[in-house]
Amino acid sequence: MSFDDIIDYRGTHSSKWDTMEKSMGVSAEDGLAMWVADMDFRPPEGMLRTVIDTAERGLFTYFGDTREYDGAIAWWMQTRHGWQVDPAAILTTHGIVNAVSMALETFTRPGDGVILMTPVYHAFGRVIRANDRKLVECPLVLRDGVYAMDFETWDGMMTGEERMLILCSPHNPGGRVWTRAELRAVADFARRHDLILVSDEIHHDLVYPGHKHIPMTVAAPEVADRLLMMTATSKTFNVAGMHCGNVIIPDPKLRAAYQKRLAQLAISPNSMSMRMTPALYSPEGAQWVDALCAYLDANHRLFVEGINAIPGLKAQPMQGTYLAWVDFADTGMTHAEYSARVAKDAKIAASPGAVFGRGGESFLRFNIGTQRARIEDALSRMHHAFRDLQ
Repeated sequence: MSFDDIIDYRGTHSSKWDTMEKSMGVSAEDGLAMWVADMDFRPPEGMLRTVIDTAERGLFTYFGDTREYDGAIAWWMQTRHGWQVDPAAILTTHGIVNAVSMALETFTRPGDGVILMTPVYHAFGRVIRANDRKLVECPLVLRDGVYAMDFETWDGMMTGEERMLILCSPHNPGGRVWTRAELRAVADFARRHDLILVSDEIHHDLVYPGHKHIPMTVAAPEVADRLLMMTATSKTFNVAGMHCGNVIIPDPKLRAAYQKRLAQLAISPNSMSMRMTPALYSPEGAQWVDALCAYLDANHRLFVEGINAIPGLKAQPMQGTYLAWVDFADTGMTHAEYSARVAKDAKIAASPGAVFGRGGESFLRFNIGTQRARIEDALSRMHHAFRDLQ
């Protein structure tokens, strides 16, 4: 299979394609879905063979014995990221947002402050509010066109009521791959303010040449007593609909508390995702990811160059992920004006920046995890929609 092969997701109950008219006002008939963080690629063949074999043998019973599953995760993290994972530290949830919500329930109380470095993945703010916690937005700053952390300002914002910090690494939507020094500074901040540190690393495999993802536990092992590592196969392999996430907790006391919450909710993993993971976290899966990252890198360079050729638009340079972050501030238009051009004139569904929190108000997020032809089509549509600025 080539990443250039067009796959038609319309009529498949795809959230990204089949709900974009209702949610975004863009018809799937002639529109481009560039909002929900699904890619438009088939997963590796090895995983598909596993799914077919499972179906043909009728293996839909309760799943037991997670040694192969846990071993595949440990192998992948060691091989791809230099991170030695104790299989006993791996807990499984129904995805990362579910995992974050349970972390909030386990380690914070209603009214406690939970810190996000905004703008950041919108679902975190949603579950913080839904759990009756106080969302504390620590704004990232733009330096030379990319996001940077501002601990001096953030230290002054702390009141002592904060109990948790959720880090997005690599960063969605800014595409930053945090350096070792930045990660150590995050760890120091968490220790300084006695915070539980949740490190969402769901995009950790999707990094471009010249950059390297460093797991938080590798960058700052001294914060193991307050750290929850969160990973998944979902973004890497385009299997988000399987709703399977890993919560890797080095500290036995924190792990026991989290396990208790899992038991209270009677959560057990989806058997198909448990079978799929060893097929994904494999040498064949690694080759597929290497090819994917090369393809996405070419997509991102094409997209950023094309967007930046439109006066008034600025696409941040991407270091990782497949989510491009475009600033419309210099167009002089209101959010309603430039959003209408993108949705109505270009017929592209893109995520509004305001939902990502403070600092995202003048942005739109575009999913470039799609075929090259669709990237070229999107750029052509954008140039036409903003042709009066050129």
